[in-house]
Amino acid sequence: MAQISTPAELNMISAEKEIAEMNAALEKKRQAAAQAELLKQAFESRDVHPEVMERIDAAVRAAAGQGLHEIQVLRFPASYCNDRGRRINNLERDWPESLEGFGKTAFQFYEKELEPLGYTLRAEIVSYPDGMLGDVGMFIRW
Repeated sequence: MAQISTPAELNMISAEKEIAEMNAALEKKRQAAAQAELLKQAFESRDVHPEVMERIDAAVRAAAGQGLHEIQVLRFPASYCNDRGRRINNLERDWPESLEGFGKTAFQFYEKELEPLGYTLRAEIVSYPDGMLGDVGMFIRW
């Protein structure tokens, strides 16, 4: 007569499978966190591209040709702000003080190069994944 597995053996098989799935999920989560950290470091160390004025001019001309008066020039996670996007979400006047990394660099570029030409800049939260503050969008207007 053939041997049949005992309930204890079956429970062990199920437990081992569940542990393997949990370990795989934890590893996937760890890799995603490491990737997110690399992206944040790249954002923090990024600088304004040397051809930025030409690129902006081409983009605003194309948008104006379509009847638009505003374009999004930057998008990044609200978590990159020192207040996680709270001041931007609440439309506080001092929202630029919450910027870090390239967001701050981009704002300083705007102040120096674009504001004197008559452009305005605004920021808003453009996504709310799971009801939480997601991405910040920065827009220039003319």
